Amino acid sequence: MAIAKETDYLIVGAGIAGLRAAIELCETGRVLVVTKEALGESNTNYAQGGIAVAMGGDEDVSLHLEDTVRAGDGLVDREAARILVEEGPLRVEELLRWGTGFDRENGQLMLTREGAHSRNRILHANGDATGAEIGRSLLAHARAQKNITLLEWTTTADLIVEDGAVVGAVLLGADGALVAVRARAVLLASGGAGQVYSDTTNPAVATGDGIAMAWRAGSEISDMEFYQFHPTALSLPGVPRFLLSEALRGEGAYLVNAKSERFMERYHPLLELAPRDVVARAIVREGTGPGGEQLAVYLDMRHVTKIDPHKRFPGISAFLAQHGLELSRDLVPVRPAAHYLMGGVRTDVDGRTSLARLYAAGEVACTGVHGANRLASNSLLEGLVFGARAASAMREAKAVSSGASQMRRYAESGPADVAALQKTLQQQMWRDAGLLRDAEGLTAMQRELERLRVAPASERASLEFANLHAVAELIVLSALAREESRGAHFRNDFPKRDDTNFGKHSLVRGTSVSFGAAPQAVLAT
Repeated sequence: MAIAKETDYLIVGAGIAGLRAAIELCETGRVLVVTKEALGESNTNYAQGGIAVAMGGDEDVSLHLEDTVRAGDGLVDREAARILVEEGPLRVEELLRWGTGFDRENGQLMLTREGAHSRNRILHANGDATGAEIGRSLLAHARAQKNITLLEWTTTADLIVEDGAVVGAVLLGADGALVAVRARAVLLASGGAGQVYSDTTNPAVATGDGIAMAWRAGSEISDMEFYQFHPTALSLPGVPRFLLSEALRGEGAYLVNAKSERFMERYHPLLELAPRDVVARAIVREGTGPGGEQLAVYLDMRHVTKIDPHKRFPGISAFLAQHGLELSRDLVPVRPAAHYLMGGVRTDVDGRTSLARLYAAGEVACTGVHGANRLASNSLLEGLVFGARAASAMREAKAVSSGASQMRRYAESGPADVAALQKTLQQQMWRDAGLLRDAEGLTAMQRELERLRVAPASERASLEFANLHAVAELIVLSALAREESRGAHFRNDFPKRDDTNFGKHSLVRGTSVSFGAAPQAVLAT
């Protein structure tokens, strides 16, 4: 195939990690940022809760580190977490200089608290639209820089690997044409994979593309069993699982069962502000009747009078109003939904993967910074910090030679019923590899994945289904191998944590799962 494009740096994804990396790289060479929908359509844009950052000096930084480690249930890589909390204030100060409009009170940045944080350190923008505001300011700053090209409506089909190094990627344009782009270095900043589950807070674009492509290329993948399920997504028939931010509980909202009883005291001393995995499982248990029937669980904010919920949470309030609900008046029905993947493409703290010239940052990557369970509002900070670090490391890459690039063969056309296949995969993953797991269900899911396996075509829907299928395989492989319960991974047949055998990160090479680096180690390539 003839080479159509060359660039110095190729970035897959235009969320917080990708844009921050582009800004870092633009003075070094030409940067091409590709995104498969319109700019702004990413998990970053949907992040309501806020960005956690220790702006209160050394003590605050130290406490933020300990909170992060504690939430990760024994698997946080402490060095990665230290970098996150120490460099976080510098990255947020950049955002302020670039015009990000964080909420203020009496002229000062307004700091709130969310689950498992020991003090108020969450910054918000426009109440509950933090990710959208950060994305807006980063995009505006990126557009003002030289050497950055932003390409919308472009799907990345596969990585190009030569002699064990990634030298570019195959892109699928809006016109259906495949184009090979060669680059000195490639950064995966493609976000998460929530669409692998039927119930998710993620947008439709979150199909795990970067993880799947990296796995196919031979990169190591880590900690895929740890998928965080947000405890409180709106639960109405026929309505998408709209995220109801943890900040609601930070402002005093209760969780109540079908009998209108608060129940979190039975599960954790931090009550509604317990770690997300604890709250999510508590809601599932309270919402399941003795015969397996589904019972209602509600978010109750009717007693909270210290704030005006319409002003504090304008986006949430507007969405609820569309369905006849009001925070200050109604019990709001909730249930957990897939929200954030702690695992992903294994990297060191500079974004390097196990493949030369391939880097990853943000939700697609796994530095070990989140361990088994991400601390609330650390994800936006992760994208900023590690997006910038990966870009700094990418500058070291030398130019690649020109030449023809090999690409895999695609089927002439995808299955006509790809939407139905995807729906089946999502429903089965929710049932057999979701919040509560066991060997029987996970093994059944493996058989189902074999049945659902199809050859991908060079069509976006077909490529996305193939990527979701790959992500599902990785989750199931890793969940079967980890015969314990830890953080977001809960096995009904192994309900105890087992530090002796599983106090390490899982690692997938090909289809083989092992337990490698201990959480204190800095991951090395």
